[in-house]
Amino acid sequence: MTAPPPSQGTVTVRMFTQRLSSTPRGARLARHLALAQLDAWGVPHGSDPSDAVAVIVAELAANAVTHGRVPGRDFELRLALVTGSVRVEVTDTRTQPRPPARGAVRAGGPLEEEGRGLLLVDALADRWEVVDREPPPGKTVRAEVDLPGWLSLVKAMVPVAVGGAVTTRQVPCETARRPVEVP
Repeated sequence: MTAPPPSQGTVTVRMFTQRLSSTPRGARLARHLALAQLDAWGVPHGSDPSDAVAVIVAELAANAVTHGRVPGRDFELRLALVTGSVRVEVTDTRTQPRPPARGAVRAGGPLEEEGRGLLLVDALADRWEVVDREPPPGKTVRAEVDLPGWLSLVKAMVPVAVGGAVTTRQVPCETARRPVEVP
C-alpha cells in the first residue's frame, strides 16, 4: 500500500462478503453488488468514491475470472467500511500468476487488448497490495478508496439487552464500542 497506516488502529465498521462464480457473469454481479452495498452504507451511486470502487471491483473481478480461475472454484468479493475508507478485497484460489507489485505495473502496447486493468486500480485506489490468501492456496488483491467525511456515513447496529432478550438498535458510532444495557 502506498500510504503509511494510520497511527491508530483501523476499525472495521461494516463488512460485506460474497462468493461468486469464476465467470464473466460473476464478475459483472460483483460490480453490481458492490454498488448496491455502498449505496446501502450511504455512499451514493455516481459519487467519486462509488465510481472508483465500481471500476476497481470490475477490474479485480475480471482479473480473478481471467487469470485466477481454477475450475470448480469461486472467487470472493469482500467490502469493508473501515476507518476513513472503503476496502475492496478480491480473492481467488490460484497462486500464480501473481499481479505485479504496486509501482511495477506497466501499460500494455497500444494495440494490445489486455494490460490496463491494474493501471486503473493503481490510478483510482489510494492504496493497494497483493497478499497471500488465508487459508492457502491463492491470493487476495486489496485496494482502499478514501471516503471524505466517512463518519457522517457510519451508524452501527449494536447488541442491546432489553429485558433479558438481545436485540439491535441503531446508535451513533461513538457509542457503538460497547453493548448497551436497556432496562
